[in-house]
Amino acid sequence: MSSQPVSATSRPPKHLWIVGGLSLVWNAFGALDYLMTQLKVQAYMSNFSAEQLTYFYGFPAWADAAWALGVWGAVIGSTGLLLKKAWAQWAFAISILGLVGTSIYTMLLTDGTRIMGGRRR
Repeated sequence: MSSQPVSATSRPPKHLWIVGGLSLVWNAFGALDYLMTQLKVQAYMSNFSAEQLTYFYGFPAWADAAWALGVWGAVIGSTGLLLKKAWAQWAFAISILGLVGTSIYTMLLTDGTRIMGGRRR
């Protein structure tokens, strides 16, 4: 154990701001996509095919919830990282659980990967 006191005024490393900032920007795009889709903003949704719209609007409640946890957990985690909060890791963990749930729905339970333009099964 170190006997040197930790300074309350020590500056966070620069990579914290870089990683945290990039993470927040990246996850803000996910949040924008989520909001535009959930609110059915016509200008945004007009970029999708009829099959893709049917896929989006057909999400069961649990898949929507997983998507929300993934998106908002990541935004909150990124914000917490920038604020140097210990709970940021829990927000990211919730985000990963949401990602797993959404991925199960998209890749295993539906043909979402093909519908959204990914590889065919």
